Amino acid sequence: MKPARRKFLHNAAAAAALAALSRTANAESYPSRPVHIIVGFAPGGGIDITARLIGSWLSNQLGQQVVVENRPGAGTNIATEAVVRAPADGYTLLLACLPNAINATLYDNLKFNFVRDITPVAGIARDAFLVTVNPSVPATTLPEFIAYARANPGRINMASAGVGSGNHVFGELFKSMTGVNLIHVPYRGAAPALVDLLGGQMQVMFAPASILIEHIRAGRLRALGALTATRSPQFPDIPTVAEFVPGYEASYWTGLAAPKNTPAEIVDGLNRQVNAALADDAIKARLEALDASPTPGSPADFGKLIADDTERWGKVIRSAGIKAE
Repeated sequence: MKPARRKFLHNAAAAAALAALSRTANAESYPSRPVHIIVGFAPGGGIDITARLIGSWLSNQLGQQVVVENRPGAGTNIATEAVVRAPADGYTLLLACLPNAINATLYDNLKFNFVRDITPVAGIARDAFLVTVNPSVPATTLPEFIAYARANPGRINMASAGVGSGNHVFGELFKSMTGVNLIHVPYRGAAPALVDLLGGQMQVMFAPASILIEHIRAGRLRALGALTATRSPQFPDIPTVAEFVPGYEASYWTGLAAPKNTPAEIVDGLNRQVNAALADDAIKARLEALDASPTPGSPADFGKLIADDTERWGKVIRSAGIKAE
């Protein structure tokens, strides 16, 4: 071997070893400065509250401040791209959620591939969603609603928080599995959609229980089914959609993700802390108040959920011809 080539290979090996040693040292001292959790929504909503709940726990356990930063816009893509482009050192994390899986197909020109460019850290929770109708709809059960919708094709308005939102794709899956023709009406957020559902301009909405439950209890809305595969522990008397439409399941999940190539030692340590938080009675009670159920598990478990939902909702979006506005 020529001396110049031998020297080049020696230097390359030394550099690789030094980089590996540096990553190990950084992982062992982590965290030595504040950690940032980036949230793709404005302050005050359920996703933001979840981030701050977990951030507060991590601050106490890690001995460093965990700062929640809100970077809303482009359906969470602004926040996601910021994390994807951040150094893979564990100091910039993403409050990942269902829109990340939806957006992979919904948007044509993303500058990142979410499944490829992030490292799953830990699942946090699944939010309870319900299919709910205005009381003017002459149906008190889901089978009655399906029969009514089939008898009135194109005459029932389905409200959502926007094109490609969880409300929208959950409703599109329902339409494809039942053969009903509901007219999708997108709004700029769940709040104005709910106003028109209450007012009777909209007849049905697939929405978070957290914004519906008081109206349901007051009789202003009627819950027909829970979207999860099993009955929600918060609402055990509400049947699942799957009890009448076999195989139907939809859920809005949250979790933590980091940039690709974040050291495994850091990911595993954060995963342990999140799982410990989800086992804490006070944290569980706070999540229950948000109508959410903890989803502890490994980074691999969370990664499988992300990959599976990216493929699943991609099929629904393509089948329904949904495009980002």
